[in-house]
Amino acid sequence: MDKENDSVVTEFILQGFTDNPRMQLPLFIIFLFIYVITVIGNLGMIVLICAEPHLHNPMYFFLGNLSFADLCCSSAIAPKMLAGLLAESKRISYSACAVQLYLFGLFADVDCLLLALMAYDRYVAICNPLHYSLLMSKRVCKQLMATAYFIGIVDSMIHTCCTFRLPFCSSNVINHFFCEEPPLLVLSCSDTYINEILIFIFIGFVITSSIGMILVSYVYILGTIVRMRSTEGRYKAFSTCASHLTAVGIFHGTMLFMYFRPSSSYSLDQDKWASVFYTVVIPMLNPLIYSLRNKDVKDASVTLEIGFRNTSLRFA
Repeated sequence: MDKENDSVVTEFILQGFTDNPRMQLPLFIIFLFIYVITVIGNLGMIVLICAEPHLHNPMYFFLGNLSFADLCCSSAIAPKMLAGLLAESKRISYSACAVQLYLFGLFADVDCLLLALMAYDRYVAICNPLHYSLLMSKRVCKQLMATAYFIGIVDSMIHTCCTFRLPFCSSNVINHFFCEEPPLLVLSCSDTYINEILIFIFIGFVITSSIGMILVSYVYILGTIVRMRSTEGRYKAFSTCASHLTAVGIFHGTMLFMYFRPSSSYSLDQDKWASVFYTVVIPMLNPLIYSLRNKDVKDASVTLEIGFRNTSLRFA
């Protein structure tokens, strides 16, 4: 190997979406709008859940953590992406790239596992309502949440360490808008077979275990709903699951498209736009889905708004 290929990569260049200068400003405006909505929506959901006592239950505990994970995942990607759309230099340091990959992996895993925990919560609430307070106590919820974060931390650490142990000697230009593992592996001049196996095993485990828990939970939920005699009871049970099923369909549909396809259909340019969906768009959609389709959230929003107005009038 010649000296040029032996040079050590100390920084990367994020190629981004397009080299066309005319497209960069419109894309910046679109993604800035999405990111602002994401921050406002998820912070608003967290504040609402913390402020309203009647939302202090397991369902909204998990929803608040989902909003936090969405906010962190988007914030790990969007600011650098937005800067790259305006700046001439699209460089990112070696260490910053590693941190971005780690944070994305961590919060993507937490998102995935949280959707499974929320499905389990709905299963217990609908199928075992008499034991709900015992099976979903505060202690149990905190333990489940800690387990999700532990899995995310370990999984993301393994992928990050295994990716950045590789030598990057062919190029430092990443054909992507952030440091994701597949486009980074393309830059390595060594064998990446082990990394590809690890992606398949660990990401496959997280996704399939999450989908498995969701499917099993909803099979039992559906069976319970079908046996209900009350039409009102059926409607209420379906309505409590509708928002969650919408979020599950969007998130897992995108993840399955990204990671469970034949290698012959893999394309960095195509996957770049698919990545936009689960790193930027889904974190914006989740609070909208839960606020628009959830009566408790709507009522809490109205109550909180009235409270703010009354407080303002007192100080006026």
